[in-house]
Parts: sequence; structure tokens; C-alpha cells
Amino acid sequence: MQVDVVSDEAGVDPQARAQAASRSTWVSVAVNILLTCMQLLAGVVAGSQALIADAIHSLSDLVSDFVVLFASHHSRKGADADHHYGHQRFETAAALAIGVLLLAVGAGMLWSAVQKLEHPELIQPVKSVALWVALGALVAKELLFRYMLAVAERVRSSMLVANAWHARSDAASSLVVAVGIGGNLLGYHMLDPVAALVVGLMVTKMGWRFSWDALHDLMDRAVDERSVEAIRLAILATPGVAGLHDLKTRKMGDAILADVHLEIDGAITVEEGHRIAVEARLRALEVQDVLNVMTHVDPVRLPRPPAVDPARARAA
Repeated sequence: MQVDVVSDEAGVDPQARAQAASRSTWVSVAVNILLTCMQLLAGVVAGSQALIADAIHSLSDLVSDFVVLFASHHSRKGADADHHYGHQRFETAAALAIGVLLLAVGAGMLWSAVQKLEHPELIQPVKSVALWVALGALVAKELLFRYMLAVAERVRSSMLVANAWHARSDAASSLVVAVGIGGNLLGYHMLDPVAALVVGLMVTKMGWRFSWDALHDLMDRAVDERSVEAIRLAILATPGVAGLHDLKTRKMGDAILADVHLEIDGAITVEEGHRIAVEARLRALEVQDVLNVMTHVDPVRLPRPPAVDPARARAA
């Protein structure tokens, strides 16, 4: 017996999630446009490779912001003839795209920094304006990270979390850049390309993490143990469910899809067994972020009380 009806409930209203994603991302776009222009201009004028690398990082943030806007627009589309469960995986694909973008940017930074370190005679002292721009970028990116992460956690969006931590990686890289520029101004000229190298390593590491996580989600990785246990307990609390097995889960964007076999008394009618399965599914859908549950009824033999002889009962 199959019971399979898609629910629209995933913990957070899709329209509210889309609006929050759009608003926070446009704030990020404005900040990153300003920072990219300032860092690039100051990096060229001051002769700081580290600041130019940080400007490229800010530019990658700008690109990822538009990826998020694109994915947010498409992920809120409902089910259609070709996508029976909706389009939530657009968000996972966007997280993968952001990760790959970070990998590419990080590799470029590493290559440029290594080239400079191999030819130290090309390293020039930087101007003090680079330090002030780096410190200003550090403050702006840290504030942007805190704002974006708060929005992401409120609407429970892994795509927005990835974009927020991308902003945090920018804040960390700006800190490294400021240290490198400060060292260069003190006479340690090698610290500027060393700072650019460290920024490249940080960006590459974060890109790998986002890409790996998103790839596993696209390959139907199971959800965390806490969510699985919550679904299991909700189903077992249903009157008439004697047990369950083969509970499997997978992610659909930030929503959860589940399949489960229900153990129900084989002596009852098919109609009663179906009613119990429907009730168990509805209880599972109340668990946070569960989008749909497919149930299969397995009849089992339950222990029966021993038969009583009517004559002996009357005598007793």
C-alpha cells in the first residue's frame, strides 16, 4: 500500500524565505560593489597585491550574490509536470556553484602569490592608504556577515548560510590583508604577497567545503540523526503503528523527503490499515522541514490473548 501526497509545508513560508533571501542578497550586492571598487583602486594606487587579491574576492562575492538571486527566484516555484517535488534543489545547486567559484578564485590567488614569492625583486613597498582601505573592508564585511547569517538562520536556508560564510571568509581575508600591508609598511615587504597567499588558501578551503557538502546533498545524502529520530518518534506515536523499518531520508534543498515501512496488524481491514498509515504520515509532516513522506504498510502478526472456553468462564 502506497500513501504519497506532497505537502507544501517545510517549516518556513516559501514566500517569506524568498523575500528575506532577496533583501539580504541585495544588501550584499551593494556592499560588495562598493568594496570591490575601493579595494581595486586602492590596491593599484598603493601597489598592494594583497589588497588586489581581496578585491577579486569581493568580486567573487558579487557574482555569488547574483547566483543566489537566480536560485532564490527559481527555487520558490511549485511542483509541475517535470518537477513533482518542486524546485528546492535550485538552492543546493547554487551552493555548489558558489563553492566551485570560490575554488577557482582561490586557485588564481595562490598562483599569483606564488609567482610574486618566486621573484621577490618584483615586490614593492605599498602606500599607507592600502591599510586604511583594508581595515574599512574588514569592518564592513564582518557586519555584512552577521546580518546575512541572522537572516539565513531565521529562514533556515543552507544557500543563504553558504553566502553568509562567504562574506565571513572575506572578513577573515581582509584581516590577513591588513596584517600583510602593515608588515610591508614596517619594512617587511614579503608580507604583502604572503598575505595574498594566505587569503588564497582560505578561499580555496571554503570553496572545497561548500562544493563537497552541496555535491553530497545532490546525491541524496541522508539528513542529520536528530531529524531522523524526530520523524521516527512521530510515526511510532501513531495509534496502530506497531513498529517501523527502512526509514530513509534525503534532502530537497532545505526540505526533507522520507520513505518508511510501517508495521501494522495484519488482522485488521485494508481500510483501517490505510487510515493508520495516513495518520502516521500526517504526524511525520509536522516535524520541522519535512516536505513529504511516502509510507508502505507491512502486515505483521501481533500476539493475541488466549481463547477462553465459554463453559469454563461460566463456571468461574
